[in-house]
Amino acid sequence: MEEVILVNERDVETGTMEKIEAHRKGILHRAFSIFIFNNKNEMLLQQRAANKYHSAGLWTNACCSHPKPGEQIEDAALRRLKEELGFQTPLQKVFDFTYKSSFDNGLTEHEFDHVFAGIHNGEVDFNHTEVQDVCYRSIEEIESALELHPHKFTSWFLIAFPIIKKWKHDTTVAVVS
Repeated sequence: MEEVILVNERDVETGTMEKIEAHRKGILHRAFSIFIFNNKNEMLLQQRAANKYHSAGLWTNACCSHPKPGEQIEDAALRRLKEELGFQTPLQKVFDFTYKSSFDNGLTEHEFDHVFAGIHNGEVDFNHTEVQDVCYRSIEEIESALELHPHKFTSWFLIAFPIIKKWKHDTTVAVVS
């Protein structure tokens, strides 16, 4: 049985609950999202596997998941990156946000989402039970796809993308300046 860490709106732990039950009840729990860029400033996108319990087949950021009870969020992020995409790279905490999305199957994601970013230029040997496909795309290509086909992306990606885009722009400007 996989459990998630329940939190309040300030990310203070309040307990644990079985993952699917937390999603059935829409209870706020801790999560993380990882954005990976290459040296061309392209973002790694993953298409969620067709067998995922929600948002199956949709495109999203490189990796998303939940820390296990007792696991540090940074350790969980590195663990899942390796499990889903077959590599590890140093990650930087960028921001966090809370969102709530309901799905057609009756499940609700209500997450306090910690967002990390990293750089990777090597192979992406993804886990086919978790990921259907991967690709690198420029920020401009992603913006265009979001305008034309927002329904092809996960709900949390739609929220996080503008924030990570601004962060990436500000970081690149700071490095170039």
